[in-house]
Amino acid sequence: MSEYVRQMPDAVGPLTRPPGVARALHVDLPLLLLLLLLTAYGLVVLYSASGQSMDAVLRQGRFFTVAYLGMFVVAQFSPVRWSRWSPWGYLLGVLLLVAVAFVGVGAKGAQRWLDLGGFRFQPSEIMKLAVPMTIAWYLGNRMLPPGPKYIAACLVIIAVPAGLIVRQPDLGTSLLIAASGLFGIFMAGIGWRFIIGAALTAVFSAWPAWMFLLKDYQKQRILTLLNPESDKLGAGWNIIQSKTAIGSGGWSGKGWTQGTQSQLDFLPESHTDFIIAVLAEEFGLRGVLILMGLYLLILLRAFWIGLHAQSSYGRILCGSITLTFFVYIFVNMGMVAGLLPVVGVPLPLVSAGGTSIVTLMAGFGLLMAVSTEKRVVRQ
Repeated sequence: MSEYVRQMPDAVGPLTRPPGVARALHVDLPLLLLLLLLTAYGLVVLYSASGQSMDAVLRQGRFFTVAYLGMFVVAQFSPVRWSRWSPWGYLLGVLLLVAVAFVGVGAKGAQRWLDLGGFRFQPSEIMKLAVPMTIAWYLGNRMLPPGPKYIAACLVIIAVPAGLIVRQPDLGTSLLIAASGLFGIFMAGIGWRFIIGAALTAVFSAWPAWMFLLKDYQKQRILTLLNPESDKLGAGWNIIQSKTAIGSGGWSGKGWTQGTQSQLDFLPESHTDFIIAVLAEEFGLRGVLILMGLYLLILLRAFWIGLHAQSSYGRILCGSITLTFFVYIFVNMGMVAGLLPVVGVPLPLVSAGGTSIVTLMAGFGLLMAVSTEKRVVRQ
């Protein structure tokens, strides 16, 4: 009897499984579900933090609707196209920042906005994505890790918008944008000697920055951090009330809408920068851990997407966006807990806001574009 040979039948077409609905819509389902849980949790907290105002919740809901639509639109374009468009987006952002310096709208001593036909927005929000995208575009087509001249070019790319934003003045946003670009360089695989050199440069430039760069109110924020009790009814009021709210919540909290510091208006900016203090007071440490758990899962999923990206551009971009998202969380929680100076950084997707939410969700749209990119089959 002849030997039996097992073989595949002749195939009419390629032996590939049709994509699922989520992949066809360019949606990373685990990331989407985590974002929906986070935004829902944020709306619950915002209702109480805003003085039980349904108008504030509905307004935030409208922002989320626009942001999610923007995320889906961004996700429809491949990383290859975003790579081609990155330098043009960067150039547009820089031109808008220059326009702010000449025709920008001022408020509370800062000139940060442009008013176009009644629509006011901050061009610095564009640079939160344009800078890491441009760094990823510039380094993604070169031999990695990058050499000194390429790192120098990246530092120029970062310094131009950061310098323009510092002049507005908006030191907090400038530092965050600079960090997003530096994370892109880090994700490209630079050596430790560059990292150590940058750290030493930061240390030795601290005194000149204090003397010549920081404004008086920025210096006051740092001094208040070191000793908030020195001005209990002035500069130290926010930190003292925030610590009181966090500490009084205990493990299980006082109950939803039952917080005293926020409901009695002792806690300023309770629905924006200091919203996590409201969460800690009313939901306790248990509620904060739930929030941190959601953030951790989002960060892990984002890192997983970057790890499995098909190109250097995708890996660098995902890494820098994910690390920047972590910095937002770390800085907000740190300043509310009195560990960092108050710099006006909202808690991502929980604090009330508009443009910042749309920018964050656009970043997650880029992650989804990378996640659902067609796999390259290597022969």
